[in-house]
Amino acid sequence: MGLPRTGDISGGTVNFTEETARAKVRAAEDAWNTRDPERVSLAYTPDSVWRNRDEFLTGREEIREFLTRKWAREQDYALRKDLWTFGGNRIAVRFQYEWHDADGQWWRSYGNELWEFADDGLMRRREASINDVRINEADRRILGGHRPKELPLA
Repeated sequence: MGLPRTGDISGGTVNFTEETARAKVRAAEDAWNTRDPERVSLAYTPDSVWRNRDEFLTGREEIREFLTRKWAREQDYALRKDLWTFGGNRIAVRFQYEWHDADGQWWRSYGNELWEFADDGLMRRREASINDVRINEADRRILGGHRPKELPLA
């Protein structure tokens, strides 16, 4: 199952409210923290277009393959997303996640995403800019893959 198709879909157009935009961001965070490429890929249109760092992807199959590689490399991945802004069928998100590589080195990755949704509520475009910072394991802030609903990203 993919992400819920959250948003006010009326007249064939997605128009997010603050409440539905926050719900979409939270659903994305929860899904990505499963580290399940199949589940996550279902939130995107079959022809979804992505830019992730320096990679350009088109379609669910490329997205699934990318996520499989990503989570094999980014071990113990734990993500937090926060709504930055929204309007019409678009949402901007800021995020951070922590992970370690095969050598045990921990990283915190900071980024911004721009999302655009199709009329059916699936994401048709995702652009992500991400920077990685080497951290000590003792400096981790994001523990576990799921946060309580009341915990803000700060």
